Amino acid sequence: MKKICLVVVGLYLSLLSAFSQSRDSTQYKSRKLKIDEVNLVNSYYNQDGNNSGVTGGIGTEKLVDVANIIEVQLSRYDSLGRKQSFDLSLGVDHYSSASSDKIDPHTISSASSHDTRIYPAGSWSIENDKKRRTISFNASASHEFDYLSFGIGASVAKQSKDKNREFTVKAQAYLDQVTIILPLELRKGADTISSLHPRDDYPKAARNSFSASLSLSQIINKRFQVMFLTDLTYQQGFLGLPFYRVYFSDHSEKAELLPSTRFKFPIGARANYFVGNNIVIRSFYRFYVDDWGVTAHTFDLETAIKITPFFSISPFYRYYTQTAVNYFAPYEMHAPTDKYFTSDYDLSAFHSSFVGMGFRVAPPKGVLGNQHWSILELRYGHYMQSNTLNSNIISMNLKFK
Repeated sequence: MKKICLVVVGLYLSLLSAFSQSRDSTQYKSRKLKIDEVNLVNSYYNQDGNNSGVTGGIGTEKLVDVANIIEVQLSRYDSLGRKQSFDLSLGVDHYSSASSDKIDPHTISSASSHDTRIYPAGSWSIENDKKRRTISFNASASHEFDYLSFGIGASVAKQSKDKNREFTVKAQAYLDQVTIILPLELRKGADTISSLHPRDDYPKAARNSFSASLSLSQIINKRFQVMFLTDLTYQQGFLGLPFYRVYFSDHSEKAELLPSTRFKFPIGARANYFVGNNIVIRSFYRFYVDDWGVTAHTFDLETAIKITPFFSISPFYRYYTQTAVNYFAPYEMHAPTDKYFTSDYDLSAFHSSFVGMGFRVAPPKGVLGNQHWSILELRYGHYMQSNTLNSNIISMNLKFK
């Protein structure tokens, strides 16, 4: 039930393509469907803090999440010579959350203290080399105890004649359903309802998100590449978390209530610079603003360093800062007359740092001499937020070809 925001993860680790070699376009183009690669990704995440939204902005935020993802990439050429690629993945997360357990404060350990999320996804792309155009479609789903999500999307990418510039347009929609699980004491007939209350008796509410993304990438020269991007998002429906408590200045209590619409407008830029053949410097900046009052800045820097032809490291650092939404106030600081209210510290003003290191091994004869096991990657990051939240994540990616 706990909403987990793991902005840390590129679990598919961008370093996979950092030192890749270009393919010979004159090679035979098979029309049979073949497996290009298989990725197995595992990650372990833990966090702690003292500002749980479940208990009104105070209390433990301890959480542990274990994620496992398998991704299979396939391709074939059709009768028109177009490359068709298929990307299929299945993820399973299991987490335990001390704060979510407080939805029912009378239990020592309730059903809400842990949950499993399952999220399959798939995409299909058609690359027309003659027209320098790629069309893609994707679909996804995600299910856990209190949340059901379906996503669909499509994109079109067009390259310039010299293939140094590419413009991409993408549309995405998520049609979600939130189960309205209130804190126990705020439910009607709370004296007779336990944390084991049948889930089918909880009401449901819709939450829909629609986005349009634009990006323009340009190869300046053989060492320098840039990209500019924006991602306009509109959300409507039930946008709060029903089991988040808010305590008011008169000591009364309600469930979190937020506006039913939200418009987000981020713009960003990426720049990659190749220092010789052994170092790639990756940088990213994003400016974000929305109509809830949040203004945010993200700065990201990562350096991929090839130590040997088969081993590389990638230290990284990200800094993030944001202002609070208009509807945030700490524990017992909201006025009883407030129309909207939240004590969720994810919506407060804060700054954060995320620092870590990645390791990549790609021996020419395969990992441990197995030619099908082409790459092993490990990545560790430590996250520090100014409002006491801190977390650690370690992930492992095994690539097979």
